Amino acid sequence: MFPLPNVVMTNMCMIYDPTTYKVLVQDRIKSWKGIAFPGGHIEDGESIIDSTIREIKEETGLTISDLKLCGIVYWYNNATGDRYLVFSYRTEVFSGQLLDKTEEGRLFWVDKNELSSLPLAEGLKERLPLFLDNKYSEGFGIWNEHHQTELKWQ
Repeated sequence: MFPLPNVVMTNMCMIYDPTTYKVLVQDRIKSWKGIAFPGGHIEDGESIIDSTIREIKEETGLTISDLKLCGIVYWYNNATGDRYLVFSYRTEVFSGQLLDKTEEGRLFWVDKNELSSLPLAEGLKERLPLFLDNKYSEGFGIWNEHHQTELKWQ
């Protein structure tokens, strides 16, 4: 009998402040290092939206609501059958006191038009149209221990 493939599900949320035209970013120092939107793993038995709300609260101190799905990034390992999914959201509805930093990294607001010039986490620059422009609904890529394809956007 063959082992079942691993399926890892994660989330990421762009929090946008329409009064300042800024988005909240995290300078990640643990995994996926660089500037990124906050997010994390979906726990077993947890809904995707509930996990996003929980992760944002844990990583930023903010309470978010009215999440809009931007799209999904789906990586498939063609050697093992493993899958890695990132459910990408955005919201303009948030409240609470923003933390300065967490163990994941420092948090700060940045003008959304300056994002692409920052030292972004690997692959985030290609995902910005998903969050900012409603240009795509899915990015799909294949990886294995020998190579990784570029994401195909649709």
